[in-house]
Amino acid sequence: MNEDNRNVLPAEEVIDENEIIAVRHQKLADLRSEGKDPFAEVKYDVTADAADITANYAEYEEKEVSLAGRLMSKRVMGKAAFAHIQDGTGLIQLYFRIDALGQEAYEAFKKVDIGDIIGVKGIVFTTHKGEISVKVSEYILLSKSLRPLPEKYHGLKDQEIRYRRRYLDLIVNPEVKDTFVKRSRIITAIRTFLNARGYVEVETPVLNPILGGANARPFVTHHNTLDMDMYLRIAPELYLKRLIVGGFRKVYEMGRLFRNEGMDTKHNPEFTTIELYEAYADYNDMMDLTEELYKYCAREVLGTTTLTYQGETIELGGAWRRVTMVDIVKEVTGIDFGKGYDASEARAAAKNLGIEIAESDSWGNALYKVFDEAVEAHLVQPTFVMDYPVEVSPLAKRKKSDPRLTERFEFFITAREMGNAFSELNDPIDQRARFEDQVRKREKGDDEAQMMDEDYVNALEYGLPPTGGLGIGIDRMIMLFTDSASIRDVLLFPTMKPVKA
Repeated sequence: MNEDNRNVLPAEEVIDENEIIAVRHQKLADLRSEGKDPFAEVKYDVTADAADITANYAEYEEKEVSLAGRLMSKRVMGKAAFAHIQDGTGLIQLYFRIDALGQEAYEAFKKVDIGDIIGVKGIVFTTHKGEISVKVSEYILLSKSLRPLPEKYHGLKDQEIRYRRRYLDLIVNPEVKDTFVKRSRIITAIRTFLNARGYVEVETPVLNPILGGANARPFVTHHNTLDMDMYLRIAPELYLKRLIVGGFRKVYEMGRLFRNEGMDTKHNPEFTTIELYEAYADYNDMMDLTEELYKYCAREVLGTTTLTYQGETIELGGAWRRVTMVDIVKEVTGIDFGKGYDASEARAAAKNLGIEIAESDSWGNALYKVFDEAVEAHLVQPTFVMDYPVEVSPLAKRKKSDPRLTERFEFFITAREMGNAFSELNDPIDQRARFEDQVRKREKGDDEAQMMDEDYVNALEYGLPPTGGLGIGIDRMIMLFTDSASIRDVLLFPTMKPVKA
């Protein structure tokens, strides 16, 4: 067996998992009976890591290092053995010789199992086959693995198991870790971008007494001391705009939101967003900011603004398209909602496309349904769709040129909505009327409609300056940047249906 063979177990050695577990428990008992508890160590001094040694070999050649990590392969050949450990930065080969370790230590090493965590000390060198390695002079067992790892090439392909046992996924599929390192870098880049532009990061409540800021089904909990139901937040918007009333010029919050809705490749009940607000700005400023933010993060994290997502080339560079909802609907479907349709004509036009319409639907409802069902799938390259109907935009300012519409946009990439923004509604009288409309919808059974928030209306009565607001789905952004097909691929621990015992 040669030193480049990294199979965890040859096929002929694969045996029943319960038998392996029993053998490992016996090894643990034997070690403890010998006074060698493998869980007793509280610290191990690490002086180098696999990635640094590999990248800077000239600095480490013939020098002594201490490393620690999980044993991923082991090949014993008489008086010598090769192994690989994975230390969080990558794999590195270890070379053990009986004359360097001594008979007792070498025999003990032969009983160490794949998956055990060990610390080693030794000299860095290159084998005759050119592989950077560490010639081990001493080692210590730091943690005993009582369960066998999935066999590298056959063991952990079931996607459900990978999501449920992310720790195993990270061990045997180290490329998965790259996605989450990239996630961290993207989030850092977002903060760097906004902080440099004078935005202040803030925190607002996750437990909300009133449901608001978006139209979604909430998770409901109960506060025992106050004896009242509360809601896990579906959006931080109304709190953040209170801060603009209070005198903050630019604020943002990045964190988890919770929506009690379906799960699919684009949706998880808890997810990460960023919302930001800037006084004296409008939705045009938010479009500029969105473009700049995406391009900045792409350059910082990926080194390019040209991406590939699921086989499709996406170009973030250059000017993103900006188009009104009325115009994009006309372009894709041929229906011109801007030519003076009344509500009944709008409903009829939508029905002609096979879209389900209620008799109570207004012109704006019909326009939005046509866009949602017939147009969104065509928006692959970055596109801002502007001027949403007021019926579906209860927190956005009306357009001066057409009060049926609002200064709101959503932007789309890869045929999915990536973010949402408004010129914020700051007229307290109009806002109260829209809240009242939401309350009526809620009373008629719409459990996604918003509640009346008297305190927020009170805040507006003190005066909210003209304000631009923007919300971006961070998970979807990371999906794009990492070419991940499902939101579960970019969440370390996605929500999963419990496994029945």
